[in-house]
Amino acid sequence: MDPEYFKSYEMCWGTLGTVRPFSNFHPDRDVLEIQAALQKKDVVTLVRILTNRSNAQRQVIASTFEEMTQKDLAAGLKKVLAGDLESLLLDLLIPPVQYEAQRLQQAMAGLGTDEETLMEILCTRSGKQLQEISAVYKQLYKKDLEKELKGETSGDFAKLALALLNKENVPGVVQRDIESLSASLNGKKADAGPWIDILTSRDTDHLNKVLMGLELHTGQVADEVVEKRFSGDFRLGLKVLVQCIQNPDAYLAKRLSAAKTPILQGIMVSHSEEDLLCIRAAYLKSTGTSLYTALQKQFKGDYLQALLAICRSED
Repeated sequence: MDPEYFKSYEMCWGTLGTVRPFSNFHPDRDVLEIQAALQKKDVVTLVRILTNRSNAQRQVIASTFEEMTQKDLAAGLKKVLAGDLESLLLDLLIPPVQYEAQRLQQAMAGLGTDEETLMEILCTRSGKQLQEISAVYKQLYKKDLEKELKGETSGDFAKLALALLNKENVPGVVQRDIESLSASLNGKKADAGPWIDILTSRDTDHLNKVLMGLELHTGQVADEVVEKRFSGDFRLGLKVLVQCIQNPDAYLAKRLSAAKTPILQGIMVSHSEEDLLCIRAAYLKSTGTSLYTALQKQFKGDYLQALLAICRSED
């Protein structure tokens, strides 16, 4: 498939996402094309349509497909596709809040817990978004997300995760917060409490001032302080939180550059309509290579073309 194909499709620009609503949207026409593509196993057409519509438009396509064919679109895709491409196109059919709930559930499923994916979502989503994700999580899995986090995590990391899940902005005094964090480092063992309380309950501007003040106070950047004074899962969680306070795009770009396929796919799908342009810019700045080029070095075939369509263009 020609990676430049999407240039012929008029897009509605003006957001920080790479995938925007398709301006000349006709769901009936899309369904007829998809139906024919499924019969012919025409993967190129499936990728072209599903990566070139917004999630809301994909929901309309899925419901229209069911009305017109009395069949489920996801089930139809499963019959024709396989492997990573199947996973990606099915992910694109999931509503955004449900997708984040699913990513959280997958991070806690099985024997080990993927702590960094938990932190990635908890740190990059607002309190309001996390409330919505919690509600959808309960609908999908008949379980309480807070209780699940408690069961799958422990110690200070669990306290941090739960504080982030229930975060609300509380007014604070910058100097007082700096002093509290500094004082927490004075003992032989650093006190996690103030770090959890302060870093999960203030707005970003306030916290950036606190972290800059802490650097002046200690002579070390916050990341170095966390690295030296804390350990284990809590250190990982706190480092992710600090990085997301300072520059969430840079954190996500760094995660993309080191991530295995499911994590990379999760971030790209999750942020495609919100801020993937910002993450792309941060990726170029931190690696010296555009995300578009990096994808071509790592993947191939139809899966690569689908990722490139979501990435949208070279920087």
